[in-house]
Amino acid sequence: MAGSKPIIRLDRNIVNHHTRGNTRSMDSSRVLEPSSQDGLQKDVQFSEGHDAESESSGHSTSASAQAGVKNIEAVSMTWTKWGLIAAYASIFLMAFTTSLEGQVVQSLSVFATSSFKSHSLISTVYVVQGVVNAVIKPPMAKVADVFGRLEAFTFSVFLYILGYIQMATSNNVESFAAAQIFYSAGSTGLQILQQIFIADTSDLLNRALWSSLPDIPFLITVWIGSIIGNAILNTTTWRWGYGMWTIIIPAMFLPLALTLFINGRKAKRLGLTSPGPWKGLGPLRVIKDLFFELDLGGIILLSAAFALILVPLTIATRASGGWGNGSIIAMIVLGFICFIAFPIWESTKKLSPKPLIPLYLLKSRTFSAGCGVGFFYFMVFYLSVQPYFYSYLLVVQNKSVTAAGHITQTFSFTSTVASIIISFIIKYTKYYKPFVVAGSLIYLMGIGLMIRYRSIGASTGSIVGTQIAVGIGGGMLNVPAQIGVQASTDHQHVAIATAVFLTCVELGGAVGSAISGAVWSRNIPTKLNAYLPVENRVNATAIYNNINLALDYPVGTPARDAINQAYQETMHILLIIAVCVTVPLILLSLLMRNYKLDEMKQQVKGRVIGGRIETGSDGVRKQSVRRRWWKWRGSRESAPAQI
Repeated sequence: MAGSKPIIRLDRNIVNHHTRGNTRSMDSSRVLEPSSQDGLQKDVQFSEGHDAESESSGHSTSASAQAGVKNIEAVSMTWTKWGLIAAYASIFLMAFTTSLEGQVVQSLSVFATSSFKSHSLISTVYVVQGVVNAVIKPPMAKVADVFGRLEAFTFSVFLYILGYIQMATSNNVESFAAAQIFYSAGSTGLQILQQIFIADTSDLLNRALWSSLPDIPFLITVWIGSIIGNAILNTTTWRWGYGMWTIIIPAMFLPLALTLFINGRKAKRLGLTSPGPWKGLGPLRVIKDLFFELDLGGIILLSAAFALILVPLTIATRASGGWGNGSIIAMIVLGFICFIAFPIWESTKKLSPKPLIPLYLLKSRTFSAGCGVGFFYFMVFYLSVQPYFYSYLLVVQNKSVTAAGHITQTFSFTSTVASIIISFIIKYTKYYKPFVVAGSLIYLMGIGLMIRYRSIGASTGSIVGTQIAVGIGGGMLNVPAQIGVQASTDHQHVAIATAVFLTCVELGGAVGSAISGAVWSRNIPTKLNAYLPVENRVNATAIYNNINLALDYPVGTPARDAINQAYQETMHILLIIAVCVTVPLILLSLLMRNYKLDEMKQQVKGRVIGGRIETGSDGVRKQSVRRRWWKWRGSRESAPAQI
């Protein structure tokens, strides 16, 4: 600024709609030279200093941004109000469809694998899904950064359709399981890309609210999914139940695709986009550039680390020799070696000039603590709610299949409602950390109440009440923790930061599920052999393997009482572990920085949902200056004329 007077252009209607105070339109040709006004100059300096102090990182987006990031920034400068509304409507329709699809096909997969006479292999299908769901998020985020949001969305929809076509036409369980790779990659890709698009088109202050948008359909689909699944089985075959989504999903994606494509063309005509980075390059040079731009080495190391750790966690209890199996141990060791090698690769400029996860992000206290919050949050969930709470309700509490399903879903329903309410509150309080901390404490309280009230003979109200308490805590901490992670970086890396956070959530679920499986498989058979009457002990293994056999014993008989006691004591162990795991969750929530979201430099450019930010991180400062300028001008106009 030295040597020249800074010129601030006051374009018409460019102020964010959520800005406090009154704003007035002004002819775009008029300019203000604040250096000539001492009071305003001080305001500029104060605002700049304040922003710099609260900025999460000093990394600039514009100069170092990859092609996909630059493209979405250019597209954002051309959004119209209704174009952006159409895009968000498409996001909602896609979220509703994928949520409904997940609920419907959950009831179809049993019949699909049974038709291959391989019902027992349904667990293999879930293992494949779980591994791909965790592994695919960071690579898909990198694809969006390098090639563009539209290209990444299209690729995900293609994988989604390919997976469902293969599932609908499968003739054996091997082909059906292989289709899960494409389906899970596409489905998870759509989920992460929805969050990335929301981060691209919303400011931090409103992002918690809009990040909850894809969760809203769950409030409806959780109750109607099984009904639709049963209707499909009654009127047609499970194959059509899979195949119909190859038509529905592309139709829901079409409005978003059109808005991104049309605004991309508009940005190109206006000269806002730069030529493709690989234009005019030879094939070998393109391959070399793509290797570094995508950071394929980092992707391979991180994906291998996740896969080599997740696969043993999910199959160890069924493998010969369990955790002592040599292959299980070897995979876990190799997985941790890849984890150790990953930051070394990422920090080496020659190997990774465009790192998948920049080193400064790995060193960020808020980023690391936020990812830890996501990890332990879902780990506790898979210790206390999934996967054995449903079985516990059927056997120990003697609930019907419908009642057990509704009670189990209470957590997800409550957490979704809580996250939406908290998102509104964050918009007006402008801080996220208090809700992460409070949510962690309520989460711990809820798990503690489960130990007290999840017992033989407990009332349905007390069991549901503990689910509601834990759901409120989960809803209060999950979305705000994601916002904190996103606030800790710049726009260039917000996609990968979001992907890593969600991957840590998946990893936490896998670890929690593995611990639950190990505790369940170790304790239930032992306790059944100890508590069952002598004449029933020969059936102990069969009762453990088949819940229907356990339910065949009438309530009140010695055998059923013994089964209930075995289930109850094992569930008690799981809940004690869950309480212990919740403690790090609280400590990590305290480590996150308490950013004031309306003062963060996020470098979001162009129109955002609910308004417009002029030039990303400068938007907040310029809006502040603009308000002060109008106040100063009003005081000058109201002053008596000088003669």
